[in-house]
Amino acid sequence: MNLGKTQRSRLQAVSRTLAFGLLGLGALVGPVRAEGQLSVPDPSSNPCVGRDALLAVLDRPTVADSSCVVRPDHVVIEAGYAHATLYPSGSGRGWNAPEMEVRFGLPHDNELVFLPPNRVVAPGSDGYTASVVGLKHEFDVSPAWQFAAESLVTLPSGDPNQGSAGTGVAINGVASYSPSSTVGLSLMAGFTSDTEPSNLGGGRYTSFNPDGVVTWEFLPPWQLYFEVYGASHTGVGQGSGYDADGGIQILLSRNMEIDFEAGTRLSGNLGGYSHYVGAGLGLEF
Repeated sequence: MNLGKTQRSRLQAVSRTLAFGLLGLGALVGPVRAEGQLSVPDPSSNPCVGRDALLAVLDRPTVADSSCVVRPDHVVIEAGYAHATLYPSGSGRGWNAPEMEVRFGLPHDNELVFLPPNRVVAPGSDGYTASVVGLKHEFDVSPAWQFAAESLVTLPSGDPNQGSAGTGVAINGVASYSPSSTVGLSLMAGFTSDTEPSNLGGGRYTSFNPDGVVTWEFLPPWQLYFEVYGASHTGVGQGSGYDADGGIQILLSRNMEIDFEAGTRLSGNLGGYSHYVGAGLGLEF
């Protein structure tokens, strides 16, 4: 749910440096693998390339991003809709769509991501969020372990109610472990430096954002997930906030997924809602 969902990262210069660094590192790591100097995981047991890989590759419906990147020369499109009861109580209800994310697979385990504006409708606050661009690089340590580093830049865009008055940046690290072929554990942690919408003053704030996810493919290709995530600051002068969500993903084909989710506020005011329900899909081309 994106009613104020935190967009990502640290300082703009640091983010740009990491972004170029990821591409450079990916360019170096790729040829090393090709020369056989690093072991390549068994594709049959690596969730990023396995039979039901799309379930692992998709960023949605979790807040945490996947540790898998999109395969080279492929494109993944994700979209969804969420309807929320707003926080604090009495604030009414709101919705947002299309929650779109477009991801382009690049050589040497790299990925380019673009998040176009998302429409957020809430009492007295109808508008469009800012656009986000970023880079991600995947590190495969073993069939059971995947790591990723990503850098994202929130462009000074969107409208005065829901957009970003200035440039926001993020640095995230993701680690995933698969103790079995059906169970997955993932942890994402990162730093963000964001600006609020102009109508809220446009002030800048930084935050540390932890996120943990558990998935269980209980009946292939049906997968359940549960997630807890938070932020050390949810706005200018605001304290921490924590939310939880969970739901089900259904792989309709190797290249198409649908999902249904529900989330709730645990503490603070992260996301601007008390609870929400949503649905979405993911497509790979």
